[in-house]
Amino acid sequence: MELHVRYEGDDDPDKCSARKLARMDEAELHRATRSTPPGIVLNPFADQALSPADRPGPGDGARHSRVVALDCSWETAEREAFDLEGIHRSLPFLVAGNPVNFGTPFQLNTVEAFAGALAILGEREHAERILSSFSWGHTFLELNEEPLRRYADCEDSSDVIAVQDDYLAEE
Repeated sequence: MELHVRYEGDDDPDKCSARKLARMDEAELHRATRSTPPGIVLNPFADQALSPADRPGPGDGARHSRVVALDCSWETAEREAFDLEGIHRSLPFLVAGNPVNFGTPFQLNTVEAFAGALAILGEREHAERILSSFSWGHTFLELNEEPLRRYADCEDSSDVIAVQDDYLAEE
């Protein structure tokens, strides 16, 4: 799957996982909404959760074979997300493994969001590959091993939400 980032550039470039992915030729950065191609948009404000039902199938075209993440401040995230063309999906409960937000639910950086989405969509090897260049990448997968496996075994968004509810009830 192609990885694309609607990139604002308002963070510390030394800690930006989106920029590192671009340097590794694993993702393409887009500075403007109009230059960001349509795809499965990882939108934290979307009404529907990402699920295996969102996997690209025969005849779905390029739009379904792209995952688009936002790399911007929370102040502009909602506006930026809804301006992007594509299928908008939120990620279910996952815990950050990066040093900045370690252990915090729903506070994933860009590479973690991509890795979570790829794992849910059945692209586990791709998720492992993009995380392998980050010293803490394995931590994200270890912290989320069970939920990622359970989400990937779901049929659709409602199943994913039911699994998520199990984790939120424990919080």
